[in-house]
Amino acid sequence: METSTLLRTPLHAAHTALQARIVPFAGYEMPVSYAGLTEEHLAVRNRAGMFDVSHMAEFELRGPDALALIQWMTTNDAARLEDGQVQYSCMPNGLGGIVDDLLVYRFHSEKWMLVVNASNHEKDWNWIMQQIESHPWDVQIFDRSADWALIAVQGPEAAGLVGQISDAPSPAQLAYYTFREGEVAGVPAIISATGYTGAGGVELYVPAEGAEAVWNALLELNIPPCGLGARDTLRMEAGFCLYGHEIDDSTSPIAAGLGWITRFTKDFVDRERFEREKAAGSPQILRGLKMLDRAIPRQGYPIVDREGNEIGRVTSGTMSPTLGMGIAMGYIDHAHAQLGNEVYVSIRQKNVAASVVKPGFLPTSR
Repeated sequence: METSTLLRTPLHAAHTALQARIVPFAGYEMPVSYAGLTEEHLAVRNRAGMFDVSHMAEFELRGPDALALIQWMTTNDAARLEDGQVQYSCMPNGLGGIVDDLLVYRFHSEKWMLVVNASNHEKDWNWIMQQIESHPWDVQIFDRSADWALIAVQGPEAAGLVGQISDAPSPAQLAYYTFREGEVAGVPAIISATGYTGAGGVELYVPAEGAEAVWNALLELNIPPCGLGARDTLRMEAGFCLYGHEIDDSTSPIAAGLGWITRFTKDFVDRERFEREKAAGSPQILRGLKMLDRAIPRQGYPIVDREGNEIGRVTSGTMSPTLGMGIAMGYIDHAHAQLGNEVYVSIRQKNVAASVVKPGFLPTSR
């Protein structure tokens, strides 16, 4: 894709002013780093950092049948949500794969927001429209992606710092996966206790025209800007799936370890297929890998057994800045996926030992 065809977020000028390293990502010019990946990663783990994730897409659903649509096209049970709550879910594609993973926000019974991946913006819109058009539901969908900027302020001190420039109650008082409408730096905002780092914090949805004011106010609190590089290593340490890596149109939520968001208490796309898979077991299972020798696993590297037979493939891998060791996620044949099993990652024609673990390499945290 030529640079001239790439989109820019409302904070692009702020990134160039801070001399961020800009790269193409999901159709946008996005900052991959500022001070450096490791420094940014550790800032979030230890205190706080902020990310421009305005490339994410937001769809608003309105109408008496909005919940019925969400229930049909997502695996989780959105009927369990109360006003001001958020839910992680995914949309099956009718073929046993995943259209996208997403966040579902309930404002009230007839107003909802879906937050989806930038790379799947058009695909998701078309899929949702197809579901609406094939059912007699009274629901309208609006693409609000251009209206919103999204700043993720993450880290153990993030919510408290944002509280210094927001209205009451403090964002630090929000329960995990809840949100409220309010103001940050005098700008109207949706303040959401969500994030993609496993370090805690909040995500701020603000009108595009108010994004720079909020960004600059956060900078004045000495919250360092962080790029997509650190965002990726942080989510890997937390064991979070990334679309296009751990999940895609060919992977099921059962194999991906997302059975906890697959609720068989309601009907939804691919329900019967996933029930059968859960009962029979998936041929391959998403697992975490801790390298037992110093090596960096990367996406696409083969996972092999002691005899060198390929038994899986790495979907994401890095050198963990927090742990100082190589970590990865990948799909492994069911017979070799037992926790604690020793397998090998083939790295430049050398098989390096690794231990099979659950995805998620740090103590449980927000």
